[in-house]
Amino acid sequence: MSAARERYDIPAGPKMSAARMTWKFLRDRAGTVPAYHQEFGDTFSLRILPGPRTLVVFSDPADIKEIFAADPSQFHAGKGNEILKPVMGEHSVLLTDDAEHQRARKLLMPAFSGASMRAYQPLVEAIAKVEVDSWHDGDSLVTLDRMNAITLDVILQVVFGVTDEPRLAVLRPKVNRMVNIDAKMLLAWSYPRLFALPPWRGYFKNQQEVDKLLYAEIAERRAAHDLDGRDDVLSRLLRVGDSSESDETPLTDAEMRDQLVTLLLAGHETTASALSWTLHELGRNPEIHARALVAADTGDDAYLEACLKESMRLHPIIDFVARTLQSDQVVAGRRLPRGTTVTPSIMLSHSREASFADSHLFKPERFTAGKVAANTWIPFGGGVRRCIGAAFSLMEGTVVLREVLQRYEVTADAVAPNKLRNITNVPGDKAPLRLLRR
Repeated sequence: MSAARERYDIPAGPKMSAARMTWKFLRDRAGTVPAYHQEFGDTFSLRILPGPRTLVVFSDPADIKEIFAADPSQFHAGKGNEILKPVMGEHSVLLTDDAEHQRARKLLMPAFSGASMRAYQPLVEAIAKVEVDSWHDGDSLVTLDRMNAITLDVILQVVFGVTDEPRLAVLRPKVNRMVNIDAKMLLAWSYPRLFALPPWRGYFKNQQEVDKLLYAEIAERRAAHDLDGRDDVLSRLLRVGDSSESDETPLTDAEMRDQLVTLLLAGHETTASALSWTLHELGRNPEIHARALVAADTGDDAYLEACLKESMRLHPIIDFVARTLQSDQVVAGRRLPRGTTVTPSIMLSHSREASFADSHLFKPERFTAGKVAANTWIPFGGGVRRCIGAAFSLMEGTVVLREVLQRYEVTADAVAPNKLRNITNVPGDKAPLRLLRR
């Protein structure tokens, strides 16, 4: 037993090199993490690069509650997400901690209030309608591609506020490349020197081009005379950060850029994947599909949202939450050293039979009965770091589902495999569907 394990209570885990563990962790968490859970139980450890560093994985709801409720000054979420810094930037609300995080969150939150959601919804509806208008009876829909097209335009128009087609045409391919990140590209996020080499060099150059476009958009918007009349997130952030309306110092251009890129990366493919999995499950479950059609026709958004939530449970888009300890801490009865990353597993939490009976089945009714216990369904994390875009994502997903199901029935012929793409789980076959016009 190592000196660290004698001094601390680090749980057991797989015995392999940190390099091999890192590769497995980046490539196939859906296969490896459940296997480790079966072998080692609800709590186990992994050693991954860079560092190497120790992750301690938790899946019991009581342990997860303890982590979410812990002192954020000692359980740093920003540090736990540090791998994302090269693309999201040092000011990202996902990467900052303590006072800087509190300030960023305070400035961002009004843009995601209930009133803001109501203002965004008509534009989301319009974007979804344009997309579904392009479909035809009998089409074989490449669902993930089409959902990505919708959510990208939602980000560009609703968040960035870019609505004229020439600018959208320039931004779409560059932003698509920016979010197209595989396990190999993630290595450069841990080792930035790789950005000087191909293929990472091309990715970094594209990122610089996107940054240039974003900074130009921010500058133009700051000078706009109609800023008070605009409803997009960028304009709202510029207004909220105005010193005449707030005691807080306004966001700088660099801070604004980092928050916009964070909203892009955290809210684009994640929502597209959730929608793809939802439509896939509806296409495989005729009785639930029939009820969802009725919900779409009658405006029962609560049931459509339940379908979305259940697909996010059954197919977690993000696998885990991370908090890095800033001092020695006792977590779930275990003494863990400073620098350890404690990791509530979304994947394992969502598949616990004690929390979700017949957890392998798609049952939206779980979320209409009001019986989902706290700290068991955690796709947006929890505590003071819960995703500020959670309500936006659910609103967007519900609007898109309603638009699709009012127009088409969908059928899936085969079970979609899971694929880990960058940091999100997506349907490996892009969830093809057959469309039947209603």
